Amino acid sequence: MIEFRMPSLGADMESGFLREWRVKPGDRVNRGDIVAEVETQKGLIEVEVFDEGIVGELLIKVDDKVPVGTLMTYILTADETRAGGIEPFREMVAEKKEAKITERKSIKEKIELAAVHHIRASPLAKKLATEKGIDLSKVKGSGPGGAVTREDVEKAVVEKSAPEALPEKSITENIRMAVAAAMSKSNREIPHYYLQTKVDMRRALTWLEELNKQRSVKDRLLPVVLLIKAVAKALKDVPDLNAWWNNGLQLKKDIHIGFVVSLRTGGIIVPAIHDAGKKSVDELMKTLSDIIPRARALKLRSSELADSTITITNIGDGAVETVFGVIYPPQVALIGFGGITEQPWAEKGMLDVRPVLTVSLAADHRATDGNTGKLFLTAVNNYLKQPDQL
Repeated sequence: MIEFRMPSLGADMESGFLREWRVKPGDRVNRGDIVAEVETQKGLIEVEVFDEGIVGELLIKVDDKVPVGTLMTYILTADETRAGGIEPFREMVAEKKEAKITERKSIKEKIELAAVHHIRASPLAKKLATEKGIDLSKVKGSGPGGAVTREDVEKAVVEKSAPEALPEKSITENIRMAVAAAMSKSNREIPHYYLQTKVDMRRALTWLEELNKQRSVKDRLLPVVLLIKAVAKALKDVPDLNAWWNNGLQLKKDIHIGFVVSLRTGGIIVPAIHDAGKKSVDELMKTLSDIIPRARALKLRSSELADSTITITNIGDGAVETVFGVIYPPQVALIGFGGITEQPWAEKGMLDVRPVLTVSLAADHRATDGNTGKLFLTAVNNYLKQPDQL
């Protein structure tokens, strides 16, 4: 029996609101199937399942606020299905659920009974609060000296029965608050070090221009796919930066690059480009064409928000040459690409003007050091100078 719990969709997420179940008990699910929709500060997220089997009892109600890690349902494996079918499984889940509910009720009642005697409230208010499961310490009293009255408890009962909703703020504000919280945590807890290098992009841009001349408009590549591909190849050479820090360094085998997307109304969101190291530049372009519109429409899947092993932020066109990023935990590195600008370039004793790209690296000093960062940026530089090898 496999437990399906509320996933963490980023270091800034503590809970989400279940808005829809896409399955019912007894449904068969396969890896990658959408089982629920969860609303977070980043919008409405489709939550995937990563196991095959039969869905058990749904333990969370629609519109409930669900902390990360909360058990939402069980999945019966194929072997368990063959052994006894779905009915014994449902009975087992029901028994476990009932046992947990009984335990929680017992603990809650003891706490409430102990606390209720220390709160100023009328006897009737105390009795009604106990019956209805209302925490008197959270009820504002309107009686003499702030005492809680029966009417105050009745009002609390009505408010409790109403579905809890997200704060009435714009999506943009919510996303910015979430990003700010994660970045504040990152700055507090991660010892950052920064490196940067400059890359002559003349060969890469010339190669890309010639390639695009042979293609239809819809099949043309943007320079950003070369940057993503160069990072993916460099990570294979310097794998220590493709990692998470969770009480120690955890190297990641697969390369899932988080790509910062600016929202039209303000704020950013960072979906993952899965298996970027295995994708060609054409496949990366196709992925970007799919994921950027969905990110801006806030229609991403849970894995696209939780799987990133490293992040790229690309400032795009403009006069800004350098971007200094903040690592998104639990990742250990972030790569920043500035705008490509014409700059003086000295090579072999000759001075020229070239299209130059500044690449910055923010890395976690607990996981790596400056020499690792140097090797990585050198690899990125070398790959961008050989675009036909990407």
